[in-house]
Amino acid sequence: MKKLHIKTYGCQMNVYDSARMADLLAPLGYAPSEDAEDADMVILNTCHIREKAAEKVYSELGKLKRLKAEKAGSGGRMVIAVAGCVAQAEGQEIIARQPAVDVVVGPQSYHRLPQMLAEIARGTGHVLETDFPAEEKFDSLPGEQAVSGPAAFLTVQEGCDKFCTFCVVPYTRGAEYSRPVAQILAEARRLAAQGVREITLLGQNVNAYAAEGPDGRDWSLARLLQALAEIGGLSRLRFTTSHPRDMRDDLIAAFRDLPQLMPYLHLPVQAGSDRVLEAMNRKHSAKFYRELVERVRAARPDLALSGDFIVGFPGERDEDFADTLELVRDVGYASAFSFKYSPRPGTPASAAAQQVPEDVKSARLQALQDLLGAQQDAFNAACVGRECDVLFEKPGRKPGQAIGRSPYLQAVHADGAEASIGQIRRVRIVEAKSNSLAGELLDICEAVR
Repeated sequence: MKKLHIKTYGCQMNVYDSARMADLLAPLGYAPSEDAEDADMVILNTCHIREKAAEKVYSELGKLKRLKAEKAGSGGRMVIAVAGCVAQAEGQEIIARQPAVDVVVGPQSYHRLPQMLAEIARGTGHVLETDFPAEEKFDSLPGEQAVSGPAAFLTVQEGCDKFCTFCVVPYTRGAEYSRPVAQILAEARRLAAQGVREITLLGQNVNAYAAEGPDGRDWSLARLLQALAEIGGLSRLRFTTSHPRDMRDDLIAAFRDLPQLMPYLHLPVQAGSDRVLEAMNRKHSAKFYRELVERVRAARPDLALSGDFIVGFPGERDEDFADTLELVRDVGYASAFSFKYSPRPGTPASAAAQQVPEDVKSARLQALQDLLGAQQDAFNAACVGRECDVLFEKPGRKPGQAIGRSPYLQAVHADGAEASIGQIRRVRIVEAKSNSLAGELLDICEAVR
């Protein structure tokens, strides 16, 4: 067997894509390896959302170049591939900057990896593929998938038509595309048959999902969730990432009506200032976002909310940032991701006037993260003493311990739970730590649906 090492950067969609690349290459004799040092093929599945992420890729390529030379010196061979959004955005530039790279393949073309490896074996030199054949990709992926635990990702939608002025996704992932319903349901059934209990549906704008169903009608994300909830063995459903403008009434109702849909929603807002939101081309106001959150919480009172925030967007003033802090206080988040604005080449915001100084960005980010961190700590502390269902996914650090996820996506570890991996168990939360909860098993064990 040849050894395959995949290093994944960025979002959950890249995690899904990396797993499918491994599935594609398994019939060619490639087995997964945790180490790049002895690998016959190394794939960097990259993210282009922030500048530092791209530079990390080039730094990693420098290390791989040395490993490749060492392997060649001992009579071996290492194929280096760059996949994902950096590959799509920079293409030939990657090979120009690092000639040790053999393959550059975009996120819509990785299904061609077997053919690309065949071209390299024929001595054709570097291979570059950055087209956007979205339908062909999903049609070409193997039906069999390697499953590593009771929770899995499933991509249902790709691309974005929103064109936020800070974002490269429309240029690296293409236009919005929704996979056919039958294809998704078939993949979900296969995962359930392999012991998967929880599926997270993925998309750049996952709640923009729209495809023709088996009944000939257009299915929304809510209708798709209803069908997935009927699959035996699937006890939990999640989805990410959502755009506020695509939160339709039927999707809000799904939080009320589907017990399998977990009470956790990732709903990025990015900023609390209407002036900044307009400059970002978000196409919604802070008031719209607040009212939307109220509607979802009315449907599911125990909902936990997560979000994304960008500070230091071009032209952001002190009063604009104060509006963001006010929105955070008003809404309340169980968790959130926050970043300093990072100019991405080719996006409108990168050429905007009034770029915010780096020290101002840093100070604002610290203030925002302090507030968000306090909210997360308060949310976790409020869970102490409560009971919840936990899907145990893997062993913990201590003997006999296991780690799983609460309905709110919190990491929960419990002693004596190792035999419960793959199961949903009732747990009493006894302690809130900085990044996890400690729980104790109860005797109640959820029956498999």
